[in-house]
Amino acid sequence: MATILLVDDDVTTQIVLQDALEREGHEVKTADDGKAGLLAVQQLHPDVVICDWMMPEMDGLAVCEQIKANSELATIFFILLTARERVGDRVRGLDSGADDFLSKPIETEELLARVRAGLRVQNLTRTLSQTNHRLKQTVSQLKKTQAQLIQSEKMSSLGQLVAGIAHEINNPVSFIHSNIEPLQVYVTDLIELLDLYRQEVTEPSLQIREMWEAVEPEFIKEDASKILASMQSGSDRIRQVVLSLRNFSRLDEQGRKSADIHQCIESALSMLQHRWQPNGTPLIQIVKEYSELPLVDCYAREINQVFLQILENAIDVLISDSSDEKIALQSAIHIRTQLLKNERVSISIVDNGPGITDAMKDRIFDPFFTTKPVGKGRGLGLFVAYQIVVEQHGGRIACISQPEKGVEFKVELPVKLAFA
Repeated sequence: MATILLVDDDVTTQIVLQDALEREGHEVKTADDGKAGLLAVQQLHPDVVICDWMMPEMDGLAVCEQIKANSELATIFFILLTARERVGDRVRGLDSGADDFLSKPIETEELLARVRAGLRVQNLTRTLSQTNHRLKQTVSQLKKTQAQLIQSEKMSSLGQLVAGIAHEINNPVSFIHSNIEPLQVYVTDLIELLDLYRQEVTEPSLQIREMWEAVEPEFIKEDASKILASMQSGSDRIRQVVLSLRNFSRLDEQGRKSADIHQCIESALSMLQHRWQPNGTPLIQIVKEYSELPLVDCYAREINQVFLQILENAIDVLISDSSDEKIALQSAIHIRTQLLKNERVSISIVDNGPGITDAMKDRIFDPFFTTKPVGKGRGLGLFVAYQIVVEQHGGRIACISQPEKGVEFKVELPVKLAFA
């Protein structure tokens, strides 16, 4: 049936009540005063407490107040024994948290009926609490599922967009790149031919002399090599961007594979280069301390996404926090990699920004939580990063920060996946 605690300094009352309740099938424990009763409640967590109002040292009201103030004990059904019949006394009892009253002298049938009613109320309360807990879990899971679906659709759309862009850029760039070298040969030959002509023809016609002065061949000779070098550099950069796009999205390498973690980081950095190094000028210093790492068994496209999100957050913070003093000190992101003894690799990404508070740090991986201004972030990136690292790869990801001391994201990945 139920566990019931009797708290009364009168031994006779204890014996009478205990006998009646045990005949009903309940397990009954007793306490002789308020302090002993409170200690017994904390140890036993009974279903019902029947407590006398008037007791030395700690009376029934004080016992009731302390029980109801404890969130772990508050659902215990509390019956107050009293010979007081005034309305004011009953109001005091209710205000202290008592669920019911039992008047002295005690009638056995009334005692049992009130205990049965109390147990029904408590069962309903527990059922409601369990249902509420399940609802909270369901809502939390729905939020996670919603976030995963949104991010999955976002990445799927991004992958298709990247595929199209990479394909459309790659063909014309390959054409330009492959023609720069023969063009350099042609220009060199023409310049040599022009020099040879000048040596051979000492008295050119008036028309040739006028044309010579107009086009300035000496300037063309000097500038042509610069133009061709610039074209070569530009085409190389575009080819690198296309390669980074393909590496980042892993268009032809979907699924599980052995990946070079450093290449994953480099792909993410290349995708974000326009932000940390606009116009070729480093706005943020990237400091790399790479250790020798083995290839890691992972879903490379998803791991790329993790590094992209962490680096993008660091860049956002450093750019938004920029000031003359900060620029003088040089904003920086430090990236360190290390092979751990337990067959795991560690990747640490640290910025020298303003840091975050403990309250923000505790929620940083929650879905839809963001520290960015409205419209600047959905609060999905780090949540998805956590899902990828922890749930998909069995790894760890932690945020370490103190105000004014920057933020460190530390990722640990197993070298070999323990599950498919």
